[in-house]
Amino acid sequence: MSTPASATQAQETVLVTGGAGFIGCAISTDLVANFRRVVVVDNLHPQIHASNNRPAELHKAAELVIADITDAQTWDRVLADVTPDVVIHLAAETGTGQSLEESTRHAHVNVVGTTQLLDGLNRHGKLPRRIVLSSSRAIYGEGPWIDTAGQRFYPGQRTSATLDQGQWDFPNAIPAAMKASETFPAPVSVYGATKLAQENILQAWAKSYGVETVILRLQNVYGPGQSLINPYTGIMSLFCRMAMGGKSIPLYEDGEVRRDFVLIDDVASAIVAGAMSPNVQGEPMDIGSGEFQTIGTAARIIAARYGAPEPHVTGQYRQGDVRHAWADVEAATATLGWEPQYSLEQGIERLSTWINAQPDVQPY
Repeated sequence: MSTPASATQAQETVLVTGGAGFIGCAISTDLVANFRRVVVVDNLHPQIHASNNRPAELHKAAELVIADITDAQTWDRVLADVTPDVVIHLAAETGTGQSLEESTRHAHVNVVGTTQLLDGLNRHGKLPRRIVLSSSRAIYGEGPWIDTAGQRFYPGQRTSATLDQGQWDFPNAIPAAMKASETFPAPVSVYGATKLAQENILQAWAKSYGVETVILRLQNVYGPGQSLINPYTGIMSLFCRMAMGGKSIPLYEDGEVRRDFVLIDDVASAIVAGAMSPNVQGEPMDIGSGEFQTIGTAARIIAARYGAPEPHVTGQYRQGDVRHAWADVEAATATLGWEPQYSLEQGIERLSTWINAQPDVQPY
């Protein structure tokens, strides 16, 4: 779903950081259709991109600048020629587990990259009308649970001691959806902490200068176009490649971990709506599929798609993983006129069809 451009937007320039990545390529066609000029800044990091060549999925009319957003000289060069009306800030290091081992890298790109962008806009006197930030559900950490008395509480990060005992859930409680207006942020990963810092920095800066903000907290994004060489890209493509090789997909914990798998098409339409909607309210909004699924459910659909053996529960766990996570998308629907369109089954069909068509993809 793309929001029709107004006459004003059709004459505007949009600047997209990290715009040659998974999400950036997915929104590029709509941006080209609705903005006069689309400028993409991306360093084509080898963890994401197999080569330093322009991605074929990036619309040919989008102008690509290969540069590092953490370098002040990047913004001196870009902003000498570009006057952005809207900035879509996608550039980020996104490996939740990786961020524990490469904390400096994640903080440098996600936090310093954001401040360098803002300083550059200020330095060149080119304050945009609006900045759209792709944030993450990782800022919530474990999120809220509800006890037997109906009271919400925040149990915090699960400990190794409880996980070693196979105590996956919190006793006498049920999980609740993540909702920006109600859920207290409490990240349990370095990545999540840097994304929350991004939000706070952007809001403090934008409110001081009268710049509109749209902050979208994305759930588990997957679908055609995602990197197949990045080991931190997410489990859906990994599950597909395992099933493609005839393997039984291993399920961590008890296989009942809840996640909100949202197809890239729905995420792209949300970000474009965030860039173009006449209505913004400044506070973060959650973007998801509108429902949760268990990891086991997703794995079984994928296994059936490839004729692979049934998935199996391993009882293993990843330190720092939250037990359950899904979004309440009501605010995004009310503010942006956006709502998710694709079911999990439809999304897996689109992803697996795309993976099967890739010439160099290998079973995992």
